[in-house]
Amino acid sequence: MATAENEKPAEVNWDELRPQLIKVALELGPLIVFFIVNARLDIFAATAWFMGAMVLSLALSWLILKKVAVMPLVTGVVVLIFGGLTLWLQDDTFIKMKPTIVNSMFAIALLGGLVFGQSLLKYVFGDVYKLQPKGWSVLTWRWGLFFVFLAVANEVVWRLFDTDTWVAFKVWGIMPITVVFSMLQLPVLTKYAPDGKTHVPPLTTPDPLP
Repeated sequence: MATAENEKPAEVNWDELRPQLIKVALELGPLIVFFIVNARLDIFAATAWFMGAMVLSLALSWLILKKVAVMPLVTGVVVLIFGGLTLWLQDDTFIKMKPTIVNSMFAIALLGGLVFGQSLLKYVFGDVYKLQPKGWSVLTWRWGLFFVFLAVANEVVWRLFDTDTWVAFKVWGIMPITVVFSMLQLPVLTKYAPDGKTHVPPLTTPDPLP
């Protein structure tokens, strides 16, 4: 009979964890650049740096991970469009509305797909998670509503508070909220796994953070 002394603690699978850590770093990088430049200069300089950092982040994702996920790619395109409008018109309303637009797009795509009987989240995570059809529906429904929440939260913060508060919320508020929400979905991944239990890669979320 094995004793506690003979039991070895579970080893960290760095081959699996490393891509997730790189993914998180590439997502947080542009946001941190945005926060620092805004604190030192202003929202317009921060927007210009943010755009450059987003392009660099996508390029590094392609070079290091050999792929660019759909959601970060769409987010990057919207950042360039709304960031460009912000700089051209010297109106920070556009960059502040960007998270609302992006999160609304994903909410409409996910919830709209369910209306037609399609779980679009499966196309994003189908190679990572193996779930029963009901599981994909539940997960897609939850993430769709979460994106609605993020869109509404962004609208409330940028309209009712000053620019520095909005930037701080965008950088230091959205990430913890998203991580907590993602962790709360782990029981769904286990409940609807084909064999009743599933292997969950750490830090995996579909959220387009920037």
